[in-house]
Amino acid sequence: MAAVLEAKDLSVGYGQLPVVRDLSIEIAAGEVVALLGPNGAGKTTTLMGLSGALPCSHGEVLWEGQPTKAPVHARVRRGLSLVTEDRSVIMRLTLKENLRLARVSLDRVIDTFPELRPRVNVRVGNLSGGEQQMLSLARALASDPKALLADELSMGLAPLIVERLLTAVRRAATDQGVAVLIVEQHVTEALNIADRAYVMARGRVEMAGSASEVRDAAAAIEAAYLGKKAS
Repeated sequence: MAAVLEAKDLSVGYGQLPVVRDLSIEIAAGEVVALLGPNGAGKTTTLMGLSGALPCSHGEVLWEGQPTKAPVHARVRRGLSLVTEDRSVIMRLTLKENLRLARVSLDRVIDTFPELRPRVNVRVGNLSGGEQQMLSLARALASDPKALLADELSMGLAPLIVERLLTAVRRAATDQGVAVLIVEQHVTEALNIADRAYVMARGRVEMAGSASEVRDAAAAIEAAYLGKKAS
C-alpha cells in the first residue's frame, strides 16, 4: 500500500543541532503507526519535521509520494491534521465556538465523543483535561484528514479517557482510511490499537515491526523508558 506520509533519511532539529538523524518511516492510509521511545528520543521533533513545523536539514518528507517542503499550514490544507501535546484549544471560548472557528461540524464531534454533548456551551477552560483532549482530537478528525499526527494524547489522563481517545484513533483509521502516527508513552495501550510501531532512542529508530513483534519486546522497551537495562 502506498504511503500517505513518508520520511526518507530525515534529519531535523533546532538551529544547527539535529535531534533526529537519518530517520526513515512511512504511514499508509488506514493504518495506525505508534512512535515509541523514552523522553528525549526525538519523537515530538519527528512529528514537527513531518508536519512542516520544523525545517529538515537533510533527507526529505514525501506527501502522497511527492517530496514537499511546504510549511505546516499548507500541509494542513492538503489533508494533514496535527494534534499537539498542548491541545491548541482557545480556553476563553466555548466548545461550540472553538468548533465554529475551526469550521468543523459540531455533529461530527458529538458523534465521535457523545459525552461532550452537554458541554458544548461551556468555556473550554472549564472543561476537564480529558474533555479538552476529546475536543482537540474530534476537531482534527472532523476535518476529514488524510493523515493524523498525534502527540501524547494520553498525557496526564485517566485510563478510561485514554481508552476512549485511542479507540477513536483506531476507528478513524479503519472507517475513514486515515493514516495515523501517534506518539505515546503508554506502550501497551498504543500497541493494542496500532498496526505497526517504530521505537526511537537518541534520535534514531532502533526497532521497527508489526505491533505484535514490538509487543513481544515490550519488556525491553519499557526498561528503556526507565533508563534501565532489560533483564
